[in-house]
Amino acid sequence: MASVQGVIFDMDGLMFDTEPIWGTSWAPVCEPYGLTVTDEMVAGVRGRAGETMLAALRHYLGDDAPVEKIWEEEKALVHKRVMTEGTPKKPGLDELLEYLHDCALPMAVASGSTRAVIESNVARNGLSHYFDVLLSGETLGRGKPDPLIFLETAKLLGTNPRRTIVLEDSFTGIEAGHNGGFITIMVPDLAQPDDRIRSLATAVVDRLDQVIDLLESGQLG
Repeated sequence: MASVQGVIFDMDGLMFDTEPIWGTSWAPVCEPYGLTVTDEMVAGVRGRAGETMLAALRHYLGDDAPVEKIWEEEKALVHKRVMTEGTPKKPGLDELLEYLHDCALPMAVASGSTRAVIESNVARNGLSHYFDVLLSGETLGRGKPDPLIFLETAKLLGTNPRRTIVLEDSFTGIEAGHNGGFITIMVPDLAQPDDRIRSLATAVVDRLDQVIDLLESGQLG
């Protein structure tokens, strides 16, 4: 525990149950353009942002698809739905946040969502006081699995990546944490890790509050 300097949280699917909102918003955005959304596409773009998202959309929708416009419309629709529908917290989130707060460990949210969506989710759930940094991947251009968002967040927190925990639910997020040299813990949401992802993760747990046990037992250094 003494070696851990800070904790970075992904948001969608990790802190809040927002992935269904993202997933079900693609079809109404794409259909007016005559584009079909598949389950493979929804899974393939999950956790991406910036140029990484645009490249994935081109892959699934074709080079002629207006991917920049589609991505902007997707974000706008998700923001509207978050504001009207709300986003339930994932199991164990409150317990882990309170534990880390009691340990005086600095915390951050690093997400591919827009700044407005991040702030809305955190504030509406009464969690703003826990976090020292909120960083949107939209400001960086390079999305996960590029580690830039986590590296920039650690810099803002003032922590060493190798002594900073990254909490993620997506494959691309685990790759980003691993690529940046972080202590990377997966809490699966919609997709269970395969052998490759398990090899990249420092640990895999079922619920966020199980991270407390890892810290207490000294398994994270």
